[in-house]
Amino acid sequence: MTVPVGVLGVGSMGRHHARVYAESADADLVGVSDVDEESAADVAAAYGTRAMSTEELLDAVEAVSVAVPSRYHLPVALEALEAGVHALVEKPLATTTADAEELVAAANAAGVVLQVGHIERFNPAVRTLSEFVDDLDLIAVDARRLGPPVDGGRDVGDGVVLDLMIHDIDVIRSLVGSPVVDVSAAGSPDDQYVAATLGFENDVVGSLTASRVTQRKVRELTLTARDCQVTVDYIDRSIRIHRRTRPEFLVSDGDLRYRSEQVVERPTVDNGEPLKKELGAFLDAVRNGTDPVVSGRDGVKALALAHRVRAALRPSTKRYDGIDAIQ
Repeated sequence: MTVPVGVLGVGSMGRHHARVYAESADADLVGVSDVDEESAADVAAAYGTRAMSTEELLDAVEAVSVAVPSRYHLPVALEALEAGVHALVEKPLATTTADAEELVAAANAAGVVLQVGHIERFNPAVRTLSEFVDDLDLIAVDARRLGPPVDGGRDVGDGVVLDLMIHDIDVIRSLVGSPVVDVSAAGSPDDQYVAATLGFENDVVGSLTASRVTQRKVRELTLTARDCQVTVDYIDRSIRIHRRTRPEFLVSDGDLRYRSEQVVERPTVDNGEPLKKELGAFLDAVRNGTDPVVSGRDGVKALALAHRVRAALRPSTKRYDGIDAIQ
């Protein structure tokens, strides 16, 4: 059974949502909508669908992707949810935790699926890592999301914490599975480079760095455990596990020598585009009436922790957004 779907907002990310839906055997791309009518018409023509108003689109579909700029997530997503339409909202779920909570409440009241677009959860390497992370005796987790300045035309007003670091906040939260009890952070005055340290209740230490001023693109996650180190490359979707073999003492020509070897394991990682996996999971949740992989509540928690990082950057402002109790 195909799901009638639409896309609200066809900027850089929304265009890809339209493409994936158009290619999916599980979706019927009914239409797209955008305040820029020319862009909407171009995307509609490219993927064999119609450019429609938001009201027309919500009347014609069962589910939508909301890919408008984050400052418009609340009004646009709320309109969809209150119309009884299932929604996948790009990250962050909203700009404030109060707005995010309002969206969760609206979805619950309407009995519809609310999924949040934390796409790295669907990166094949992260999905493979999640299968064995519980077997690791974790000590620390380190995430680096770095890249050069963004070209003109993209809205980057959220700063790197809400735009970039929140990806790793969500992934690390899901992997560690313990509340954060301590947050510290430092960054550049323009919020284009931020480093944060998270202390988890189970004593795992999380280190996160996000940057738009680094002249090399890096998307890497490293887990330090008692008996190994695991490195995930988000870009090439690979995992490397570094282990040391048992040390040996050898006698050679009457001399006692020490030998220790390092073994590198490379687990098999299924291929596939993360966005296709994300939208496929959303459609499955809509069809089957099941909880989404990344729920609205997950989106609230990631956003709350991102705001704690931002507050730690400027402690004098006390901008905790009422999120101290959210874990």
